[in-house]
Amino acid sequence: MSVPSVLTFTQQGWEQVLAKAKRAVVYLDAACAESLHWGCGYPRLLEVVGGPACHLREFERDAVGGGTEQPKAVFVLSCLLKGRTVETLRDIVRRSHFQYCVVVTAVSHAVHLTANHVPAAAAAELEGQQPVFEQLEEKLCEWMGNMNYTAEVLHVPLLLAPAAPHLALTPAFATLFPLLPQDVHLLNSARPDKRKLGSLGEVDATALTPELLLQIRCLVSGLSSLCEHLGVREECFAVGSLSRIIAADMASYAPAKNRRKTATGRASVVFVDRTLDLTGAVGHHGDNLVEKIISVLPQLPGHTNDVMVNMVELTALQAEDDNQNVVASGCLAQSNDPAARALWEALLNTKHKEAVMEVRRHLVEAASRENLPIKMSMGRVTPGQLTSYIQLFKNNLKALVNHCGILQLGLATVQTLKHPQSAKWDNFLAFERLLLQSIGESTMAVLLNQLLPMIKPSAQRTNDDYSPEELLILLIYIYSVTGDFTVDKDLEEAEEKVKKTLAQAICEESQLSPLLQKITGCDSAINLTFPKSKLAVDELFASLQDIAGARNLMKQFKSVYVPGTHTHQATYKPLLKQVVEEIFNPERPDPIDIEHMSSGITDLLKTGFSMFMKVSRPHPSDHPLLILFVVGGVTVSEAKMVKDLVASLKPGSQVMVLSTRLLKPLNIPELLFATDRLHPDLGF
Repeated sequence: MSVPSVLTFTQQGWEQVLAKAKRAVVYLDAACAESLHWGCGYPRLLEVVGGPACHLREFERDAVGGGTEQPKAVFVLSCLLKGRTVETLRDIVRRSHFQYCVVVTAVSHAVHLTANHVPAAAAAELEGQQPVFEQLEEKLCEWMGNMNYTAEVLHVPLLLAPAAPHLALTPAFATLFPLLPQDVHLLNSARPDKRKLGSLGEVDATALTPELLLQIRCLVSGLSSLCEHLGVREECFAVGSLSRIIAADMASYAPAKNRRKTATGRASVVFVDRTLDLTGAVGHHGDNLVEKIISVLPQLPGHTNDVMVNMVELTALQAEDDNQNVVASGCLAQSNDPAARALWEALLNTKHKEAVMEVRRHLVEAASRENLPIKMSMGRVTPGQLTSYIQLFKNNLKALVNHCGILQLGLATVQTLKHPQSAKWDNFLAFERLLLQSIGESTMAVLLNQLLPMIKPSAQRTNDDYSPEELLILLIYIYSVTGDFTVDKDLEEAEEKVKKTLAQAICEESQLSPLLQKITGCDSAINLTFPKSKLAVDELFASLQDIAGARNLMKQFKSVYVPGTHTHQATYKPLLKQVVEEIFNPERPDPIDIEHMSSGITDLLKTGFSMFMKVSRPHPSDHPLLILFVVGGVTVSEAKMVKDLVASLKPGSQVMVLSTRLLKPLNIPELLFATDRLHPDLGF
């Protein structure tokens, strides 16, 4: 039997779905499709369905219904069965000829009771019963038109998209992002009769919007199922204000009490707010090929963690932009191909240069197995060399099918190395290094003045210059790495100059990108006036100041900047690195900024007794498994750093890095300026 892991957890969940899917029309929502994509792949589902690809459909209001020859449907949904989701279900079922409907939800029945405002005491009495699911089963039969037809509603925790043995994402929570100080004002305005919150440090579960609280509970439900699969009782810890609320909810999650009593293993779950260190999220210091691939290639439609790989080169079509949509895109997830998965994991765990050599090695081995006429060449790997190897497979259908996964990763590598954005990666890196050296000896005003000449309107920009979106990434880097600073007259003047110049540059864009549309509130460049642009940039700088002050509530993790000395250059020290080093500090001091969340009265008593007696408080290094959950996204480099760091600091310990999504630099402005952070769309 395989060792419980993020992969076995996901595959076990999908096996439950597959058991119901034989000869069915299967409807998937985007988050569940992404879990399937990384966990076991669409071929596995198609094989079970036993029909053509058109038997898989996107779950949406206008989805095609089932015909007379399609009596069975399976709906696989990541969200609560409530409101708009149930209306969509009703519409699809009513226009179909189904006689058997199965609805799978990734959200537990306990959370459905919470969403339907059933008090905790009443919910506890319903243990073993599932009235919400039973009511929906009756409705499904009604919509199918015959109460004797069959309907099933069940919970399967399809929470994760496992990218690697040590790394998994939660697609349904891709937009979950920690709060910023400006959110405190919004929370205060929604509670006019209650005491005003002074800072993020005072925000607790009672202050959050009902939608955000419910989103957190859905996440906690899924993580509790993961702990059940792993056979562990968890101790919950937090770094940051939203992480503290999530950790507290998980620690006190009532449905987990019986599971914890019988668990034989132990684990520490540490939640960390992404906002405490955005430097690592927008920086270009990670020497990792996958990070570059994710940053420069277009996103796979409907996905948050995978990209489109142009496969036209392997066909007889001309390699033109118009033909890209004729051939299905390739991608990074290769769950059904052991050789491609081994290459993918090698790319995640090696530096850029070694990763490119690994791609060459896999292509050479694949060509050799197929007896293709490969010409060996040593030395530096070039995109042209990799392309020549890939071209060998072009007219050999058997070889193409046998090594399709390797070829997709090979083409992803070539397209990234050739991409104009890859050359700019080095420009970003050079500026970030220069900035790190300047911070110790310059004021914030001087840093902003250095940025000023780099802000150019589109008519004056070359390929080497920065677009407004890229300038925003640099500004986030500056404010996050610098941290809190004193505002003086010089800084106010420097900020004002940058604001005006940036607002003017945005105003002169011929087309507004989706991000600029979101920031300015204008869907077209024609409607964007300078006053509108300036107002948007002013709000943007208010957010930047929030980012700079994000670590103000920290006592120990106050800085991610290490000043230079006579012998060493100034460096950036990732917050995640500081957290892991503190967890495995051999002296085991009581963590200051890593807060433990008690799970009940017993733990509270222990904490109270520890004031008078020698009772040791729970410590995140107590257990053989560390689950580090980064709220708001994680980069490939950070996940690798954590894995390597744990292996060196405490050999034998196991670590799993979980996060809401894989990050590329441009994701951060999108998440920062999302308007629904406090009111997530839960489908109803």
